Amino acid sequence: MSLPGWLPLRPDLAGRTPYGAPQLEVPVRLNTNENPYAPSPGLVRAITDAVAAAAATLNRYPDRDAVGLRQDLAAYLGHGLSWRQVWAANGSNEVIQQLLQAFGGPGRSAIGFEPSYSMHPIIARTTATAWLSGARDDDFGLDPARAVRAIRDHRPDVVFLTSPNNPTGGALPLAVIEAMCGAAPGLVVVDEAYAEFARDGAPAALSLLPRYPRLVVTRTMSKAFALAGARVGYLAADPAVIEALLLVRLPYHLSAVTQAVARAALAHAAEPLATVQALRAERDRLVGWLRSQGLTVAGSDANFALFGEFGDAHAIWRALLERGVLVREAGPPGWLRVTAGTPAEMDAFRAALLPVLDGARDREEARP
Repeated sequence: MSLPGWLPLRPDLAGRTPYGAPQLEVPVRLNTNENPYAPSPGLVRAITDAVAAAAATLNRYPDRDAVGLRQDLAAYLGHGLSWRQVWAANGSNEVIQQLLQAFGGPGRSAIGFEPSYSMHPIIARTTATAWLSGARDDDFGLDPARAVRAIRDHRPDVVFLTSPNNPTGGALPLAVIEAMCGAAPGLVVVDEAYAEFARDGAPAALSLLPRYPRLVVTRTMSKAFALAGARVGYLAADPAVIEALLLVRLPYHLSAVTQAVARAALAHAAEPLATVQALRAERDRLVGWLRSQGLTVAGSDANFALFGEFGDAHAIWRALLERGVLVREAGPPGWLRVTAGTPAEMDAFRAALLPVLDGARDREEARP
């Protein structure tokens, strides 16, 4: 990205590129981990009615603290949470931005263990928070002793843990999160954007909140609730954390329409969450099939799979795109990420990938 020299951009942003997964018009889009199942007609009607009611009051500012929405989110999360322990914003990225505005910033640092969610370092840098990159194991797991050493060596103000991890898919054991909470001098933020897709019995960091007041758990309605277009994210934390966020949030940051859409979806949660079960099963079939093709696949508790390893992953990505299937170049070199879609989309993905793999193997065998 090249900007003109006369533009007085912050020096620390010069030369950087913005986040952006490709948005291409292709028959099968499996690159952004969206829920492929649109809201049901019943849910669409409920959302339409809620938005119509909100429309009649759009001359007034919305509830600045979104108390009703926070009450609904607390009820959904359970774990004895009250609305004062829940906060909502325009997508989990804005939640993360607010956390770094309040607890990061100039002279402060944040650490994440990569490969992980690419927006964490981007938001850190845009809030002038120094980013420290910790390492995951070769199998993309996180060794608690190694992570604790990194925290004690660097003493970051914010620690990011992603569970299930994006782009690798694995969930963290609670013991790892507890070790981080015990070692961190500041906040520990567990990004649980894909929590609903985790296998039965997978640990939820929400259960640790009573013991660790500096623990924050972030979530989103984009994935499990199929509301990527509505932009609703939220967190659960000690009420003191949320009081601090009030210092940095913009006035009336969450529109009346957004609040209405989110509350309607929560009132009909059983409908979108039913698709989660289907996608979990589709993910497991996807992982099994990829492995049957001789590929290496990271174990996944999310709605996607990371697969490889390829000598030229971009060539595989391009060949799939030419066949109308868009996946994601994400994670370490040599790997690709594919979202679990509908059965028809998965059939299209498999049909596209097989000749691509055959071609890649033929080229490999033809090399002298």
